[in-house]
Amino acid sequence: MEFDPIPIGSCSKDHQNIYQQWFNHADSDGDGRITGNDATKFFAMSNLSRQHLKQVWAIADSKRQGYLGFQEFIIAMQLVSLAQSGHPITHDLLNSDVDLKNLKPPILEGLDALLAKKKHKQSELDVNGSSQLQPSPSSSWFSSKSTKKVPLSSVTSIIDGLKRLYIQKLKPLEVTYRFNDFVSPLLTNSDFDAKPMVMLLGQYSTGKTTFIKHLLKCSYPGAHIGPEPTTDRFVVVMSGPDERSIPGNTVAVQADMPFSGLTTFGTAFLSKFECSQMPHPLLEHITFVDSPGVLSGEKQRTQRAYDFTGVTSWFAAKCDLILLLFDPHKLDISDEFNRVISSLRGHDDKIRVVLNKADQVDTQQLMRVYGALMWSLGKVLNTPEVTRVYIGSFNDKPVNDAVSGPIGKELFEKEQEDLLSDLKDIPKAACDRRINEFVKRARAAKIHAYIISHLKKEMPAMMGKAKAQQKLIDNLAGEFGKVQREFHLPPSDFPNVEHFRESLSGYNIDKFEKLKPKMLQVVDDMLAYDIPNLLKNFKNPYD
Repeated sequence: MEFDPIPIGSCSKDHQNIYQQWFNHADSDGDGRITGNDATKFFAMSNLSRQHLKQVWAIADSKRQGYLGFQEFIIAMQLVSLAQSGHPITHDLLNSDVDLKNLKPPILEGLDALLAKKKHKQSELDVNGSSQLQPSPSSSWFSSKSTKKVPLSSVTSIIDGLKRLYIQKLKPLEVTYRFNDFVSPLLTNSDFDAKPMVMLLGQYSTGKTTFIKHLLKCSYPGAHIGPEPTTDRFVVVMSGPDERSIPGNTVAVQADMPFSGLTTFGTAFLSKFECSQMPHPLLEHITFVDSPGVLSGEKQRTQRAYDFTGVTSWFAAKCDLILLLFDPHKLDISDEFNRVISSLRGHDDKIRVVLNKADQVDTQQLMRVYGALMWSLGKVLNTPEVTRVYIGSFNDKPVNDAVSGPIGKELFEKEQEDLLSDLKDIPKAACDRRINEFVKRARAAKIHAYIISHLKKEMPAMMGKAKAQQKLIDNLAGEFGKVQREFHLPPSDFPNVEHFRESLSGYNIDKFEKLKPKMLQVVDDMLAYDIPNLLKNFKNPYD
């Protein structure tokens, strides 16, 4: 599975210093990224047509992230300079014979004056020893009718648009009714910007780590392979500037990684979690999650020090594809594996089954193995659809023709092509999934607000508050029914009663907020108008 590497622009040290100064100016919120309104204003100073600037953006943002880092910004500036010199803007332009190292920076009308003004202002602030807070550059976008709307031209991608909608419209509702304490942590920029993830689950020695190495065509930091349970931790394999392993406690606090939610599983888990980074073209598009082998037989008596099922459920919600690996000699689904598969409910559309090491049995045995596997899965995967099973031998060794025969070899090659095709479609499907998950989250936040405000309304004004709260908690299923009937909400969208009751017991219901119809109306307008408008103006970047 090959992905085209991103062309890296090169320029002299002097020009890099100039571009760094420009980048810092354009990056008004200081997050190391240029996106949205910042990009529109800055690139407009080049006086190139909107069509030319869209081409510049598309080539510079070759990872389709919806923003430019410093390296991509240099590429964009070089393209602008070439366009101003009369070169046609194409994907091959940076790979042509143009002398990029000595290419002069583009002419940006009014930029020198802005930089001088900023420098003068900064020197005044240094003299006075104080600074004033700057307004957020994204303070109004897709906002309600009472405020001025920022045009769609300030948005650079669907993900950029969802990010802004969340900050301005959905997050206030979540904070007001403590959605993050009951349902899901607040989203950060890294949650939106994260690359699609593929998680591998299976018993030990079913070939999970080897599968990742087979796709990468090389090993990665921290990879261990053997017949015994060698991977005793969750390992996230992702793109990075160099090869290194980052401990779990460090990963969980890094703002540019979408793993902060794992802190809820405690130090016992974080000590069994690490991130393996390396530069690789495939990892520019997909992140892999390698998991510890699921225990079976007597090994199940060994208690893990953390909530293994809870962790797999957390990753399942974040992942775009979940691969369950089996080998022909390990088809039994242990109690722990059963619990793990049960924790994947609600993510059935992401699950694919891989029957690995299939060249270890002949064709007749393979048919029996396949039937036994489908029978075992039928008992734990409660779906009307037949689960897709890929059959093959996913490692770097040649297929064992002596056992599988010519028919088996042809079958394995076709199955491998199908699986690779499925993996190649992940980046495209990930954009659609993020939209879908965003809408689901918005609806869940609305229902949560209705529940919290209803419980607040049921509390007495003066006496007997403790008794009333306990009564509400005990009759939580009945209270859910009242909310459902009052606001005509689908029962299937309500949270799990027992889980909600457990979370609710630690709070004083009387301190909750009353229903705020205007806040809910903002979210309704977002779902009815803003998201359709966003999809109308921006296509999936992988289409």
